[in-house]
Amino acid sequence: MIRIGMIGLGKMGLSHLAIVRAHPGVNLVAACDSTAYLTDVLSKHAGLKCYADFDKMLAEEQLDAVLVATPSKLHASMVQKALEKGLHVFCEKPFVLDVKDGERLVALADSKSLVTQVGYHYRFVGAFQEAARIVNSGALGTIHHVRAEAYGPVVLRQKGGTWRSAKSEGGGALYDYACHAIDLVNFVAGTPNSVGGVVRHGVFSRDVEDEVYCSLYYANGASGQLCVNWSDESFRKMSTKISVWGTNGRITADRQECQIYLREPSAALPELKTGWTVRYTTDLTEEVWYYLRGEEYSAQIDYFVKSIESKRTNGQNSFRSALDADRVVSMILAEGAAGSPGAGAALVPAPAMARKGFWARLFG
Repeated sequence: MIRIGMIGLGKMGLSHLAIVRAHPGVNLVAACDSTAYLTDVLSKHAGLKCYADFDKMLAEEQLDAVLVATPSKLHASMVQKALEKGLHVFCEKPFVLDVKDGERLVALADSKSLVTQVGYHYRFVGAFQEAARIVNSGALGTIHHVRAEAYGPVVLRQKGGTWRSAKSEGGGALYDYACHAIDLVNFVAGTPNSVGGVVRHGVFSRDVEDEVYCSLYYANGASGQLCVNWSDESFRKMSTKISVWGTNGRITADRQECQIYLREPSAALPELKTGWTVRYTTDLTEEVWYYLRGEEYSAQIDYFVKSIESKRTNGQNSFRSALDADRVVSMILAEGAAGSPGAGAALVPAPAMARKGFWARLFG
């Protein structure tokens, strides 16, 4: 049995706790959170040993791994302490808020041959896995454009909010929402080497951006677009989509399905016909032992456990691959700071601007 400790018992932390505790190969030894009411309830009614201090838990418990689900600003320091103790680490996304921290942690984990994973759960959604498989097969021909989108109702008023909408804690829509779309671009089409035309706007937030738009560029001449808005109440929950265009067709994937269009048959994937083929996530997803919110959440934890069991240190969603997403985020921030259109708007509430359409904001 793999002995795991949990750090952070917010929304994602509690979801992970339920999944980890149900895993047949895991012994959830203890959990840590600063909210006394929450830890008291878990100790009393769930029989879970809880700590208020992370360092104390690391010092007193015999652990093989930890799962970090704290606010983003705490990731780097907590992950470093766990790695220094020789523990395998699963960390919620985004990995870190500073690329230099990420590089240091990747090197530390490599030096100790530890398993690392970051919670980019979309890589475990059947439709997105199918999209990556088809693109990587070459069936679409030469890839010339990719578009990633993420929309949802996170920040819908000017007052209030959570740590996610605080610049020093969560990093705003860029780190909390866009990172998912960026990681999907990296997973399906490869990591871009530069960005441009960055637009970051604060629709309701004063401290961070609520929407992000930019162009992505590849060394081979291919291009891309990133479109993110977490202040869109027309979506009931987060909705993420990726589209890829090649010389022989197009593919579009979201949480529900993968749509493939081929101009001509491909020897790489002879099962795909000319024209449209639609494959559904329900047909592409393997059954999991425990369902909570979606199969992908359990699948990623099971993958982490199996990586520890097999000593697989170069698996899916490692710190190294997650750092690629952080690097793209860093490029977007740098491009915005250099004076791209709308770069400073994230720091200023703009209710009048929020009532305009996207193109009016971009060109008006």
